[in-house]
Amino acid sequence: MQKTIAIATLIIALLVVNWSIYKKENLLENGEVVFLKLAPVDPRSLMQGDYMALRFAVANQIRTSLKEQGLMDSTEFNHESIDGLVYVQLDERSVASFVGIVAEGITKEAIANKSTALQFRLRKGRVKFATNAYFFEEGSGKKLATATYGKFRVNDDGELLLVALHDKNLKELG
Repeated sequence: MQKTIAIATLIIALLVVNWSIYKKENLLENGEVVFLKLAPVDPRSLMQGDYMALRFAVANQIRTSLKEQGLMDSTEFNHESIDGLVYVQLDERSVASFVGIVAEGITKEAIANKSTALQFRLRKGRVKFATNAYFFEEGSGKKLATATYGKFRVNDDGELLLVALHDKNLKELG
């Protein structure tokens, strides 16, 4: 009996992992391309290897909008965490510019009302997207220091995956 339960648990775990991998691969292949302007920082982590901590320019606009909606002020957060959507307008090069936010209650209807919606999270006063770090091969730091944009793929639910870093002319760095 225990052997059957262990095998069933293993099969379920493998199915869940493979489904997650399939969804991410599908997003990388079919997701809409969106470029977000970066405000990068380049710390080094001896424990994790070389990486660039990323901040996004649109995060400042999200924080301002949250303050205007009374969901946070400069000293305290009314919510420990917020999951929301930021709506962006894409120009002809797919560079995103801030339109507005829905701070809570992500719904299909909310997503359908705007052209491109991106999921964000507010945690401990910091606006986060798909990632807040870009890991790179040792010795690539100088080249990536010129990064101006992060290239993302986004699905219909606003889920984002960082694909690459690009310079000010949208040329891929890497």
